[in-house]
Parts: sequence; C-alpha cells; structure tokens
Amino acid sequence: MGATISVRSIPKVARRGGVLLVTKVVLGIAAGAVFGHLIGKDPVSTKFFAGFSTLAIVTALNNTNGGLYMALMGKYGTPEEVASYSVMALESGPFFTMVTLGVAGLAAFPWQTMLGAILPLCIGMVLGNLDSEMSSFLGGGSKVLIPFFGFALGSTLNLHNVWAAGLCGIVLALATLVISALFLVPIDRLVGGNGTAGMAAASTAGNAVAVPMLIAAADSSYAAAAKPATVLVASCVVITAFATPLMTAWWYRRVTRLRAGS
Repeated sequence: MGATISVRSIPKVARRGGVLLVTKVVLGIAAGAVFGHLIGKDPVSTKFFAGFSTLAIVTALNNTNGGLYMALMGKYGTPEEVASYSVMALESGPFFTMVTLGVAGLAAFPWQTMLGAILPLCIGMVLGNLDSEMSSFLGGGSKVLIPFFGFALGSTLNLHNVWAAGLCGIVLALATLVISALFLVPIDRLVGGNGTAGMAAASTAGNAVAVPMLIAAADSSYAAAAKPATVLVASCVVITAFATPLMTAWWYRRVTRLRAGS
C-alpha cells in the first residue's frame, strides 16, 4: 500500500482522501475522550453492554475497509475518489488507534512501538517514489493479495461473530456506520464531492480485527478489553461489509435523482 502513495499525487488527492482520513481520526479521538471518561479502559461488565469498551469503539471508527471503498468508488465515483484511498491507507493498522488513544489521554505508547506500526508503510512509500517500476510491482501486489486475505478473513469471520457479539456488536456496527456517515458525507460534499465517497468510507476494515490485541501487546492495561473488543470489531467488519454497499448505492441513486431533477 505504501508503494502506491505518490508524493506528487498527495496534494491532488489530499483534498478528498485527506479530509476523510482526518475526519475519521477526529471521530475516533472524540469517541475515545468521551467513552474513556465514561467507562475508562476496562470493558463494561453489565449484561446488556457486556464487553463494550473504549478500545472497541475507537478501533471500529478508526479503520476504513479500503478494498470495499475502492470497489464502491470504482462503480459510483470518479478516478480522483478512487485514488484518494492512497492517502486514506495511512489509517491502516494500529498506528492511528495508538495516536487516538494517546491524544485522548488513555495510553502512552513507546515511540518505538508507534514507529514500528507505520514503518512498513513509510518504507513502501520511499521505494515506490524512488522507482516507478517498484511502485508498479509492489502496488500490483496489493490487488493480488486481496483474494488471499479476503478468503482468510472470510473463513475466520463468519456470521457466528455477529451472534457471539450479540446485540452489542450490532449496535456498535450500526453506530459506526451512522455516525461515520453523518460526518463523512457532509465533509465530502464540502470539498467538492456528492457524499458518495463519504458514505463508502463509513465501514470498518478487516485488519481492524487484529488491532485490539496489538494495542494490548503494546499497553497491558488494555489486556482485559482486547478479547471482547476483537469479537465486537469482528462483528462490525461483517455487518459493515454488507451494509455499506447498500447505503452507498442508496445514496448514489438519491443524489443522481436529485441532480437529474434539477
């Protein structure tokens, strides 16, 4: 993914992908600050919201399903909107979740841990920008890998995850979709889009499932929250993978009808 991020292209796509990235990060920080104050680091133990935690909320909000976003924008969006994920890819993995928890005052991660979380992406950017052939070679590999990690994700995150997470997982997934869309759609329209890209970015990425355990490995105070958070985030991945395309298609038809009517 890093090799696909051209330094020269960043200013062109930053207006679209950058604002979506910043919006999702700010949403995560706000949620971390609010829920960190209300429930702290440990998971909730009451029956209805059992397992619910600040870690689960921040992780669900902070990661966008890039493959889903690019597929939806390839159908409903413009080439600029598809390319904007090269900037949004920066939120892949645990780095921004660490930043979010740190800014919210809920964790203090060693700089080595945070550097290690983003270093592979940075190395890819350097290689891709120094050599265009390397960019094509490595960038093409990300598409080749989609069926493999998609199959691996699908074989481990079946619909049982939704059942295991219970109503709490469904509530978190729907809240992630709705809250993200409420902010991302207006922001996308503000920078020249029609809101479709914002709607398509309201999902939770598959790699977010690994983030709670990675956070717990870096900060042991999240050990109790990591396992239930993983189940909840897995539920978010499954539900948003089904719901986001439906919401995006509905929104695209809506704005198309309004544009045709005007």
